[in-house]
Amino acid sequence: MKTLGLIGGLGPETTVEYYRLLVAGYRERTDGGPYPSIIINSVDLQRLLAWMNADQLDKATDYLVDEIGKLEQAGAHFGALASNTPHIVFDEIQRRVKLPLISIVEATCESAQKAGFKTVGLFGTRFTMRARFYPEVFSRAGIRLIVPNETEQSFIHERYIGELLNNVFKPETRASVLEIAEVMKSRDAVEAIILGGTELPLLLRDHEHVGIPLLDTSRIHVDRLLGEMLRT
Repeated sequence: MKTLGLIGGLGPETTVEYYRLLVAGYRERTDGGPYPSIIINSVDLQRLLAWMNADQLDKATDYLVDEIGKLEQAGAHFGALASNTPHIVFDEIQRRVKLPLISIVEATCESAQKAGFKTVGLFGTRFTMRARFYPEVFSRAGIRLIVPNETEQSFIHERYIGELLNNVFKPETRASVLEIAEVMKSRDAVEAIILGGTELPLLLRDHEHVGIPLLDTSRIHVDRLLGEMLRT
């Protein structure tokens, strides 16, 4: 069994969900066998958000590089960031650490490609929706990626930071986010929506809405991580 080193705390509720899915998935794949070997380093979300708001990505990178180093020292064989937004500096982090990292973006792209999607929408924080790390990966796979318009982005971001990261999941927020998905299906011809924030599945829960598949990046990532844990 390989040991997974997980950077968590981004936010805590998502980390709990990752752990639950990893344990359940591992036991299912091993027919009720042993529990998986996981080391979790819960980092400071507020510090990372402050650096991103100030466009100080170098500080965010330095911080995550140091924290991943702790996972390696603790005995992890490979690592992952249990959140989409920090992947804005994923490539730079991977260049600076020895520990192999599995990207949530690449795992999601592989899943969308297998499903045959050609045009997908992306929900997440403003940092995720406006950055290049999702479009760059998806464009290499020939998949067109569409983000919400400015007004829609602001709504999703504000609710994400103000509610979801504080473990607040309101029915009216859920209804509004799903309405944006419906609009994008009609306006932009998206075939699926990527829930590019790992708190979004905690809000929406369903796998699809009015025929629009909702791609849960947490579950997709976990599936890829489990495959690596069990790979010999």
